Amino acid sequence: MNQNRCSILRDVFFFGLIAVFSSGVIFAADANQQSDLTKRLTESSKVLNQIMATPDKAIPSGIIQRARCVAVFPSTVQVAVLVGAKHGKGFVTCRTAKGWSAPAPLDISGGSWGAQLGGEEVDLVMVITDSKGEQQLESGKFDLGTETSVTAGPVGNHAMTMNADVLSYSRTRGVFAGTNVNGSSMTQDKDETKTLYGSPVSLADILSGKVSRPDAGKPFLESVKQYAGETKPKD
Repeated sequence: MNQNRCSILRDVFFFGLIAVFSSGVIFAADANQQSDLTKRLTESSKVLNQIMATPDKAIPSGIIQRARCVAVFPSTVQVAVLVGAKHGKGFVTCRTAKGWSAPAPLDISGGSWGAQLGGEEVDLVMVITDSKGEQQLESGKFDLGTETSVTAGPVGNHAMTMNADVLSYSRTRGVFAGTNVNGSSMTQDKDETKTLYGSPVSLADILSGKVSRPDAGKPFLESVKQYAGETKPKD
């Protein structure tokens, strides 16, 4: 009887240790993911600040100030010269009646982003210009160039009107220019959304302003507000 009790107590203690260890591993993983998200949000802010620092080589003010949404993918990687696999993570924010929405984590993959150099890092910026592009984005999967028009955006102080739903830009080795991202897909990163907000909220809820802005997103949102303003432009 005593042997059985000792065996039961030993098993309970053993499984208790496993539970504590497992919870510690999960907590550490969540903390690392949260740290990565915070760093990427900060990098997204830096990318936008650096791009806009030289007005005659930046996104024209007349374009970014009319943006419905702004997406930034810092240090997106082109994997191989021949295979051409491309993948990146970033964030998007859209205008709401109360200012810019909380940032939503996105993945981007596929398509052509300029020079096909193995392992080359590319900063990508997308300016969604109208409600059609915004609605397609909120659906959770945005196939660029399929249901919406996308084109390389202009740079500099030139005042011009672009009719595309999305204007795209890239920066490689310090050179910033409009770029062709036709064939790429932007999708919600559901795992990172859950990490950032604690629950699997939808992209539409985040971008419509139904989700509170996290502290980690403040630098990114402040940068977008600085260059694009806050009030919602008319279509």
